[in-house]
This record gives sequence, C-alpha cells and structure tokens, in this order.
Amino acid sequence: MIITIHQPEYLPWLGFFDRIQKSDQLVLLDDVGYQKNGFINRNKIKTAKGWQWITVPVLGRSPNQKINEVLIDNNQDWKSGHWKAMDFNYSKAPYFKKYADFFNELFKKEWLKIADLDAYLIKNIASFLGFKTKIIASSSLKTAGLKTERLVNICKEFDADTYLSGPGGRNYMDLEQFEKENIKVVFQDFNHPGYKQQFASQGFLPNLSVIDLLFNCGEKSRDIISGNSQ
Repeated sequence: MIITIHQPEYLPWLGFFDRIQKSDQLVLLDDVGYQKNGFINRNKIKTAKGWQWITVPVLGRSPNQKINEVLIDNNQDWKSGHWKAMDFNYSKAPYFKKYADFFNELFKKEWLKIADLDAYLIKNIASFLGFKTKIIASSSLKTAGLKTERLVNICKEFDADTYLSGPGGRNYMDLEQFEKENIKVVFQDFNHPGYKQQFASQGFLPNLSVIDLLFNCGEKSRDIISGNSQ
C-alpha cells in the first residue's frame, strides 16, 4: 500500500501527477497553514512570449488560516481571464477541443474555497489520465499530530507500508518516526519528460501546469508522465 501526501495545488505540474500515478492513495493536506507564493492558487502556462502565471485571487491568505479555510476572491473576474488565457494560447493545440468543454463548464460554476477547486481539478485530471488512485482530503480524517508525526499517522490510518515523498522531504522529515512504524519512505525521482509544445520558437519549457501536456498530447499524456512514451 503506497500513499503520497501533498498540499492541494491549482492545475499542478507533471511531477504532482507522477506521484499520484505511483500511489494507491493520495491525501490532499488541506488542513495545514496556507503558504503564500506557492502553487495552491496559481500555476504556469506557455504563451508566445514564454511562460505566464494564471492565478486564482484569494482572500485573507496567511499561515494562520488553513488551506481549506481560504476563500476565493470572486469579486475579481478570474474565471473569464483563465478561460481566455487557455483558449488564446492553446486553441490550436491538437487536443484542446478534447478538454475544452470541461474547463469551459468549470469556469461557469461558483467556487468559494480554493481547496475545493483544487481538489475537483486534481481528481478530474487524474481521471483524464486514467489513474485509479484514490484521493481524499486530510480534513476528512481524524488523524492528529504535527509535521512528520501527522504524516506517519495518516500512513497508519490507511495501513500504508510505503510513503512516497517529494524530494524535498529529505530536508524536513524525521525518518526515524517512519522506521519505528515499519513504514518505508521512498523519495520521488522524477525526470521531466520532453514533448511537443505550442510556440516552438520559445523552446521547450518544463515545469508548466499539466494542462500544457493534456492540450498538446491528449491520451499520450499518461505514458509521457511515466516515461513510457515512444
């Protein structure tokens, strides 16, 4: 039983979905403090001038607020802006039409909390990619503890014998706590794949939102993330 735990992100990059693909269970850590300037409410897309952020405006973001408490600032017309950015930059991509209706409908809905929007997108994109990984929010669990203790307790909640961590976990986790519970820790080793993108004059730009891959590669996206593309 392999579990991975990560804060929710807005339209995450390929490495996020690589961890999903390699796990039986993803827990979205949505009841910890909100950190500014990350990817919880924004991500990157490719344009004719290089990459650009698409950002969901939020209210009162601070470490004193849990991620699942942070509200979206719907006084700003962010949904129209994001849809226009996708349509303008990807309408000529081979698979844009395959996913356009989903995103068009997404931006017609009312979203109050950034955590709910992120979770909805992550679950649906994982489904588009054909991943069977179960996904749940940490706020729906009864596990307690801080930092590594919380991660270990979540693993125990699901009887997981393996925790798939991001590479940054080496810098903050207490591995002895996992060892005491006989939980193996594996660190992600993700080599970003190349694929055909729009705006070739810009060269290949890595670390973009997964939508860049989906719009350009469609059903091939799963194999590209796993490194099995030809």
